[in-house]
Amino acid sequence: MTPTRAATPRSRGGLVAVLAALLCVLFLPAPHASAASVAEVTGFGTNPGALKMFRYVPDGLPAGRPVVVALHGCTQNAAGYGTGSGWTELADRWGFSVVLPQQQSANNASSCFNWFQSGDMQRGQGEAASIAQMVDRQLSDVSGDASRVYVTGLSAGGGMTAVMMATYPEKFTAGGVVAGLPYGCAQAAGSPYVCMYVGATQTAQQWGDRVRAARPGYTGPWPTLTVFQGTADYTVKPVNMTDLMKQWTNVQGADQTADLSDTVAGYPHQVFRDPAGKAVVETYSITGMGHGQPVDPGSGSQQCGTAGAYILDVNMCAAYWLGHTWSLS
Repeated sequence: MTPTRAATPRSRGGLVAVLAALLCVLFLPAPHASAASVAEVTGFGTNPGALKMFRYVPDGLPAGRPVVVALHGCTQNAAGYGTGSGWTELADRWGFSVVLPQQQSANNASSCFNWFQSGDMQRGQGEAASIAQMVDRQLSDVSGDASRVYVTGLSAGGGMTAVMMATYPEKFTAGGVVAGLPYGCAQAAGSPYVCMYVGATQTAQQWGDRVRAARPGYTGPWPTLTVFQGTADYTVKPVNMTDLMKQWTNVQGADQTADLSDTVAGYPHQVFRDPAGKAVVETYSITGMGHGQPVDPGSGSQQCGTAGAYILDVNMCAAYWLGHTWSLS
């Protein structure tokens, strides 16, 4: 039997070096998973409105979670609105995904969603159809809960929120309009600018008829509505919040007398209930606020958002209160 050769000093040293290297590898800290980020999605449908789709999906999000569609305002973009408004922050906190449609300058020079164009505000057409296709793609990709899809937006995004609620009511449980416009307001007023700066003269029945005409034969349920509006907003006049309330209480079979009037975060808040007692419309009147998305930056449980252009620190985060109303928390 051949005797085993004793290790030489060189071979011993090499063995020690190899063992040391192995130990270093074994005990290195595991690399951290990269944090979720806003990412673009392509090929989400025929996209007749020529929009872009972005989304935010928290790391490790399980199946069966809600989906929020958040629509930016004019001059904004998907990622900036998603983070500035607080929606991506709340998605991490509460566990849901966010669809962030983005307008293209070729469609609108100011990057406004075309809530006032007949070709973009009808079911099966233009931007409304593109956003509906984004919802379908998101639900499929993340195995989301189709019974808990919500839509919200600021300004032109708020106008497009009303469009989606009217044209695709079966897709959305609720909507949140921030400094936005009623469905069909531009047509009722004669132009989008009259709608924005003056408002349109319509009865509650006439407002409701515009929504019902957008989805002929639909018997419900219709999405519930929450509205946030600054009292010092000179871009979208506060009368539009009143008209939104008239429109959607009528659609829901409720009257236009508030069943609850109180304050939330110091601001006037009203709730309108249908004959069965369900809250179907609520409004927040943000005293002294101009045109923008209310936020409340900070680490408190009711705080979210980051102040910026048309994203205003008023010590109230609209996204939080919408999520609270929608039981996302």
